[in-house]
Amino acid sequence: MDYRKLGNTGLDISPLCLGCMTFGVADRGTHEWTLDEEKSRPLIRQAVEAGINFFDTANVYSDGTSEEIVGRALKDFIPRDEVVIATKVHGRMHKGPNGAGLSRKAIMSEIDASLKRLGTDYVDLYQIHRFDYDVPIEETLEALHDVVKAGKARYIGASSMYAWQFATLLHVAEQNGWTRFVTMQNYVNLLYREEEREMLPLCEAEGVGVIPWSPLARGRLTRDWDETTGRSETDQFGKTLYAHTADADRKVVETVAAIAQERGVPRAQVALAWVLDKPEVSAPIVGASKPGHLDDAIAALDLELSDDEIARLEAPYVPHAVVGFD
Repeated sequence: MDYRKLGNTGLDISPLCLGCMTFGVADRGTHEWTLDEEKSRPLIRQAVEAGINFFDTANVYSDGTSEEIVGRALKDFIPRDEVVIATKVHGRMHKGPNGAGLSRKAIMSEIDASLKRLGTDYVDLYQIHRFDYDVPIEETLEALHDVVKAGKARYIGASSMYAWQFATLLHVAEQNGWTRFVTMQNYVNLLYREEEREMLPLCEAEGVGVIPWSPLARGRLTRDWDETTGRSETDQFGKTLYAHTADADRKVVETVAAIAQERGVPRAQVALAWVLDKPEVSAPIVGASKPGHLDDAIAALDLELSDDEIARLEAPYVPHAVVGFD
């Protein structure tokens, strides 16, 4: 595994990040398709043994049980100084006031809760899961700065939002001498390319590492358009992402299948290779519920698409409504 820097930081990461939303207690939270600890650990071990050192989870995934499973597994499989652990804050973790969001109270409470669940003294990357319209950005930014200065996080990152919002956050942090965001975790894949308009150019200009979520469009790019899975049938959030562009999206999926057949490789490798080809991308976040999912992701690192293949993959795309920010 060849490692690279995360954006403009000095942090060495694998060119793939294992997304850990797949791991958790199924009847906790809203992801009933998750894998329990017994089924999760072999996949986490497989990732570590393949050289992946970057793992992304969130406090809200399966009501905190993802962090618990990931934390215990990583402690058993890899020395703490060799692993890069990322988690997120924003989603609702308990009922009543202050149970969600990016207030100082919520951030200070949730970082401690995440560290306890993960079984570590610090996280390497602490990310705001979404933009909070109800909290002054100065309050959020100063709280995150204090988390870093307290040694509870090494770096901070952000996730899906409008480019103007992220630009404002970067500017306000700089003006006040607060810790700067070093990553943007946004939604980028062959079925959703709206981030190419503003967010990706902004990240490139600012030296911010991009770590896209759902680079395989929740698996839609890896199978026939009409084929379903247990996750696709129960993933309520996923159903909102492609509701109005089905005709064009189907053509993209068919092109992925055609190029994969020509190359003699699985479709997942072609779709992921397209994301990896983007110069702004530090490491796509890949999910895995089967060993083959990780095998395909790792193999995609060595698959170089031609300019003609990239043009074919991109040709059917039509503009999409902005999604993924809520």
